[in-house]
Amino acid sequence: MVTRTLLTLSRNPSWQKPLRSLISDIKTIKIQGAENIALAGLDGLALVVQKSKTEYADQLLAELYQAQQLLSNARPTEPALRNALHFVLSEAHREDMGILRKYILDRILLAKFHFHESAQKIAALGAQKIKDGMTIFTHCHSSSVMHILKLAKKEGKSFKVYNTEARPLFQGRITARELAKSKIPVTEFVDDAAELALRKADLFLFGADAITTDFIYNKIGTGLFAHVARHYRIPIYVCTDSWKFDPLTTQGREEIIEQRPASEIWKKAPRGVSIKNPAFETIEPQVITGIISELGIFPHDRFIARVEKAYSWMFD
Repeated sequence: MVTRTLLTLSRNPSWQKPLRSLISDIKTIKIQGAENIALAGLDGLALVVQKSKTEYADQLLAELYQAQQLLSNARPTEPALRNALHFVLSEAHREDMGILRKYILDRILLAKFHFHESAQKIAALGAQKIKDGMTIFTHCHSSSVMHILKLAKKEGKSFKVYNTEARPLFQGRITARELAKSKIPVTEFVDDAAELALRKADLFLFGADAITTDFIYNKIGTGLFAHVARHYRIPIYVCTDSWKFDPLTTQGREEIIEQRPASEIWKKAPRGVSIKNPAFETIEPQVITGIISELGIFPHDRFIARVEKAYSWMFD
């Protein structure tokens, strides 16, 4: 991705306040899930186009680049957000204002369509892995996994789900509520009881917040559960949109693991108590069975090769 020099901006662009409110929602996890964060980022760019009062195309581009930077910094472990913003702006040119506005809004719609279409393809591929009588284990909350489970149910398959609560923010409850609403039998386990659940599981499906040249990144706990699943010889699939691949890692960049506030763990911890609250952890590619994305089902190395072929713009 190319870093651009920003033009001088007006001190208080009309879009700045609503954009900062959107960014606050991302930071405080009112908006959560990699795809939802990426979609919110796209809405942020649309907001700039719609609210900017500038009359000049180059000034609008400068404002969009500033918004891109602000959104990209909202949460660190979010390559889907960065890729979506890059897709919209990568070939934007300083043209007639009307042409530029239409170009940006059209690219935003294309990016949104990508996520919608990908979700359907991932669901179809993932549902093929689910058979009658299976017990599916999942951790935290993944929209991709949910699409798979709901489609399998719609296809008439009979199965049940074991999921974890995903402390400290209990995203697992989102999963459990959605499954119960969809009439899919679900049992929620405390995180520490994941091994008990995995002993009886037939398949482990989880999402991803980032994929790099070396690792898969997902909610803290996933790596540990993946090793347990491998011990019990349970197939393990990462279910994710391929735009979660971080192309900068092909150039040596290391993915940053977001460190959440200690107050999420213990609001008033005693003096002298240190708290670590990483949001994500790494999963080694050799532990998983495959990656289910809109591009197909592949091992880690072949997945990266397919991403490079399908989305060359990502590596500009």
